[in-house]
Amino acid sequence: MTLSVDKSEKPLWFPKPDQVNAAAITKFRQEAEIQWRRSFQDYSALHKWSVDHPEEFWLSVWDFCDIQASTRGSRIISHIQDIPGVRFFPDARLNFAKNLLRRRDNGIAICFRTENNIERSLTYSQLYHSVAGLATALRDLGVKPGDRVCAYMPNIPETIIAMLATTAIGAVWASCSPDFGVQGVLDRFGQIEPKILFSADGYYYGGKQHDSILKLSEFRKHLPTLEKVVIVPFLSSLPDITTVTDAVLWDDFIGVSNDIPFVDLPFNHPLYILFSSGTTGAPKCIVHGSGGTLLQHLKEQRLHVDVRRDDRFFYFTTCGWMMWNWLVSGLASEAVIMLYDGSPFYPDGNILFDYAEAHNINIFGVSAKFLDAAAKSGIRPIETHNLSSMRTLLSTGSPLMPESFDFVYDAVKEDLCLSSISGGTDIVACFVGGNPTLPVWKGEIQCRILGMKIEVRDDDGEVVEIGVKGELTCSNPFPSMPLSFWNDAKSQKYKAAYFEKFSGIWCHGDYVAETKHSGIIVYGRSDATLNPGGVRIGTAEIYRQAERVDEVVESLVVGQPWEGDTRIILFVRLREGITMDEHISQKICNSIRDNTTPRHMPSRVIQVADIPRTKSGKIVELAVRQIITGEPVKNREALANPEALDLYSNLAELDH
Repeated sequence: MTLSVDKSEKPLWFPKPDQVNAAAITKFRQEAEIQWRRSFQDYSALHKWSVDHPEEFWLSVWDFCDIQASTRGSRIISHIQDIPGVRFFPDARLNFAKNLLRRRDNGIAICFRTENNIERSLTYSQLYHSVAGLATALRDLGVKPGDRVCAYMPNIPETIIAMLATTAIGAVWASCSPDFGVQGVLDRFGQIEPKILFSADGYYYGGKQHDSILKLSEFRKHLPTLEKVVIVPFLSSLPDITTVTDAVLWDDFIGVSNDIPFVDLPFNHPLYILFSSGTTGAPKCIVHGSGGTLLQHLKEQRLHVDVRRDDRFFYFTTCGWMMWNWLVSGLASEAVIMLYDGSPFYPDGNILFDYAEAHNINIFGVSAKFLDAAAKSGIRPIETHNLSSMRTLLSTGSPLMPESFDFVYDAVKEDLCLSSISGGTDIVACFVGGNPTLPVWKGEIQCRILGMKIEVRDDDGEVVEIGVKGELTCSNPFPSMPLSFWNDAKSQKYKAAYFEKFSGIWCHGDYVAETKHSGIIVYGRSDATLNPGGVRIGTAEIYRQAERVDEVVESLVVGQPWEGDTRIILFVRLREGITMDEHISQKICNSIRDNTTPRHMPSRVIQVADIPRTKSGKIVELAVRQIITGEPVKNREALANPEALDLYSNLAELDH
């Protein structure tokens, strides 16, 4: 695949010829050229084919990724003009868990560490037999295809075992992390009427033990459809579960079986229910299909991340974030899934890099906020850790600032494919992401993902030119579009969420621009975009400049209605022991004005002790905007630190 680079510019990283030749995406291109008698001169040509000839492309992905199915059927896509409504491989029958358990030898399948350095691992053979015992127990209890099984679990091997056992027999999996409060759990699980619930007795975070039994016993009372609560001893070898109705310990529930009772299911059988963050109301319950999720994840991981057999594949995530679902699919590529549960900064910011070094992690995934915090803490793994095995660093959760690109190549590792990726819970996959055969340009997501016809549109729905900001849209169907929203029989909420702005075109709600390198820059969420004087400004543009100031740890910006217009209010959390004064305020404003435009300048810069965020670490501009405008925040339980919202109420600085 030919690569061309503007000689006046220099990418941060450029793949060597042997890296390009060894990449799975190169082999995929070569096989597609032979099969379909085509020629792809570069990635752009390959991508164009993938969206212009979807039946050829998705059939090639199916074959290349060796999807395990009892039948594929002759139809690749039906009702292709109906978005939503299109169906991929409508005649195929398969089982999601069977694809993830295709390997059954003594190679390591899961490696696990807690923040207090407790470690264990499972082989593929051990994983298979554990799933067999649990799947048999669930089936014997009467769990059948379509029943919902929920988890209130930390990121431990038993969570993966429970998910695989659930999906092996055709039940539907949903989970949230154990730091959710009682109402946060009920807002999610209460909508979908689960039959079985898995929970641990607690979890470790920030050097402390956090008990889950008390909250579990409370919210269990309000889930009348539950027939059994299976509790995993994690903090204690024999926890007291007497306060939880219908509770049983894991070892007393799981059976012994040599075979998994895999159920053969349609390609579009429900697999997961994922929940939106719920910061502006009750969380949406998004139903994803088994075949579409599998096909998308294999495409992204094998082609765009280059996940290989026996790769040590890590992403820092909780079980309430879609990145957990995405990570676990790495089993279908026969990789080693690296789990970590606990704080990424306890006892300090080196803990994840310690894990990477100790286990020779090949693919290392974290949030953009983690990289920003690591940079501000002054750690330099390039000087303290041997990361020679790491070839890819993934980042998502929020836009990765250009300065974080510099940090990775200066302080983590020089020879590394840094892949910022972006998609979401809505599609349990990516729209834009990495490519091991393309250069990495500072501040840019490398490319559009294969099979995704991504275009940037203005408010009138017209595709804009390179460099012009607009809405991220996808104008072709793809396999991991939601099957539905739960309890949305006529798909009214579903269509309103993604297709209301532009008929027949998925509008994702990200404010973006295409670059001259065919990359993408994300400037923030469209619903958080600022409009002073009628000019749209992405929040990430302001965050980048504010957080370049040494005193600033992190920031949050909102628009405040003011005198018939909107004015920009910037909240900042400063380093320990520093108090906002005129000098710091002016320093922040100068950084913003000098590197953007005068329209980006905040009218007020206000110091706060904390920034509210979701459980997955995303800051919540909308909730803060509701607070300062006197609107109610509908779902505080969705936040990791809801008490932080109180810091934004009745601020005198906003009255003048």
